[in-house]
Amino acid sequence: MQSIYDRDGWFWLDGEWLAWREARTHLLTHTLHYGMGCFEGVRAYEGPNGTHLFRADAHIRRLLDSAHALDIPVDFTAEALISAQCEALRRNSLGDAYLKPTVFLGAEGMGLRAAGLTTHIMIPAWHLAHYIAPDSAEQGLRVLTSSWSRHHVNISMCRAKTNGHYVNSMLALNTAVKAGFDETLMLDPEGYVAEGSAENVFIVRDGVLHTPAVTSCLQGITRDSVITLARERLGMEVQERQITRDEVYIADEAFFTGTAAEILPIRELDGRSVGRGGKRPVTRELQMLYGRLVRGDLGDDLVAYQGWLQAV
Repeated sequence: MQSIYDRDGWFWLDGEWLAWREARTHLLTHTLHYGMGCFEGVRAYEGPNGTHLFRADAHIRRLLDSAHALDIPVDFTAEALISAQCEALRRNSLGDAYLKPTVFLGAEGMGLRAAGLTTHIMIPAWHLAHYIAPDSAEQGLRVLTSSWSRHHVNISMCRAKTNGHYVNSMLALNTAVKAGFDETLMLDPEGYVAEGSAENVFIVRDGVLHTPAVTSCLQGITRDSVITLARERLGMEVQERQITRDEVYIADEAFFTGTAAEILPIRELDGRSVGRGGKRPVTRELQMLYGRLVRGDLGDDLVAYQGWLQAV
């Protein structure tokens, strides 16, 4: 497999273009040592009408909101950051791609009291391979409930997508993978379902779609897209509420959502099968709708979601 270092291409860094192989940062970069930074994962899709960024405005708004919550000043506008993402796709000759706008702090000082740190923003873009093996994605994931709890709302910030949060996610995911599972399900500090390692979670029960409230999980953009599609396209009731682990065991269907993951069915949690016979009609319908939507392939129905697609 080709190393992510070993390729040609271009990074956007602080308003300038930097050759991929020349991308470097100082060993004392503050964010490297303390995790104070924020990022987004944005997808681009190639469709019948060209390449589009999907919901770039929502992603960049969340990036700027995250930086503000962390008290990191950002000088670039949302419009400039979206324009840079479009240019990154063009310069790197990418259609289907993943972009990772990231805000990080410079190397002007060390320690928790460091002052005068500069803010930097980078935007890399690369072709995204499968998030998980296609067979697992088709059959559904085997999931293990984690012994690692998700962050309490007064320990860190649920609305900010910060670099340091993902240590928690990696601990949980690595434990599950080492035990032979595909993914992990994390609980909040009260023991209610929160999310996967980097995905939101939904269950279907008696024709109603349920998902944890955003006090327990990140306010995911794919999550919001799925809620909108379920309500507007499938006519489903959607409830955002506290969910117990055993509700997932007895759900008719369960699935994860995320920018990279898209929509991935869950077939098993803690050794218990989820759903009846693997039919998953709601999950499959949402997968189909979402897959067509992100590529701009919903025909006349696309008009209602046109604001979600940023032409490149």
